[in-house]
Amino acid sequence: MAAGEWALIVAIVLARLLVPLLIPRVPLTIVVALVLDAVDNSLLAALTDVDLGPDGPYQNVDKALDVYYLAIAYMATLRNWTSLPAIRVGQFLFYYRLVGVLAFELLDERAMLFVFPNTFEYYFIAYSILALRYDPRRVGARGWVATAASIWVFVKLPQEYWIHIAQLDFTDTVAEHPWFGVLCALGLLALAAIAQFAVRPRLPAPDHAPTVTAGPLPEPIADCRVRHAYRLRRGEGDWNEFAEKVCLLALISNVFAEILPNVEARPTEIALAVTAIVAANWAISAWDARRHSAELGFAALLAANLALIYLISRFFTAAENFPLATALFFAFLITLMIWLYDVYRPVFDSRFQAARSIITGTSGSNRAQSTVAPSRSK
Repeated sequence: MAAGEWALIVAIVLARLLVPLLIPRVPLTIVVALVLDAVDNSLLAALTDVDLGPDGPYQNVDKALDVYYLAIAYMATLRNWTSLPAIRVGQFLFYYRLVGVLAFELLDERAMLFVFPNTFEYYFIAYSILALRYDPRRVGARGWVATAASIWVFVKLPQEYWIHIAQLDFTDTVAEHPWFGVLCALGLLALAAIAQFAVRPRLPAPDHAPTVTAGPLPEPIADCRVRHAYRLRRGEGDWNEFAEKVCLLALISNVFAEILPNVEARPTEIALAVTAIVAANWAISAWDARRHSAELGFAALLAANLALIYLISRFFTAAENFPLATALFFAFLITLMIWLYDVYRPVFDSRFQAARSIITGTSGSNRAQSTVAPSRSK
């Protein structure tokens, strides 16, 4: 390919890697990520000779980047969302889709993407739009379940069927049947009219001025990190957190292993490797916390995880066959997910402390002691 074609590919991939990093601070950035996902194939088809077919190289990259930005959006729910029922529904939708993507990659069966639709993405957008003017805690658990169910049935199932079962292209369909494009435009205008004249007048008074940035944290994030470090120093690691990180990274890593080239390990081997890496990172964080810093840099963790991936890979392949580029990407992915989780999970714990105390059976006084103790040690 010409230099210009390579430059366009690199620019698209970098945009799809960097833009999602803004989602935790500006949640509706996910719409930009969605648009990039929608237009990248069209740009590449028009301006390059890249094979964009189902077996082409970019399709694998495209699928991987989809999982990447959805995972960051899930991390953002731990940082920003103030409604615990909304988080639980979103958690189910995210992991449900992740299982479906892995099933699709393992079975090579498009029906898996229809059975496991990507409802989480539009659910995240719906929550973020509501949070622009309203307190999401106004909506109860039934409301969030109804929202997810409506998106699932009326939006995602038709979309997933269109894309993955019927395998139709919107542009080609409109070109062959212009009436279809007119019908879609009229439908959008009808929805806009309903929203403007039927829904908007019935909305309650807004709770706050419009804001596109994430709402305030329960307290400075540094204080949450201090309490997290205090727990690690005392050996009070949360096994639920450990289990979720293993589950999350095992699913994501297996999806990427099926997508990326030069990965020879089986799913069970990848799951075991991820468990070892998460345990090692937990030990590193605990060691760093005992030094009263808890500030081990992202770059240092990235280097440590790359070394761990190299050592673990020796069980599966010869040293000369070590795919450095693939390993570096896995190290970046794993480090980013663990780092975001470790930064944002303490915020979630702080915000929903009472609810977690009831679930885990921890008394309020004990939780209070854990909260106060780090301040006394300063």
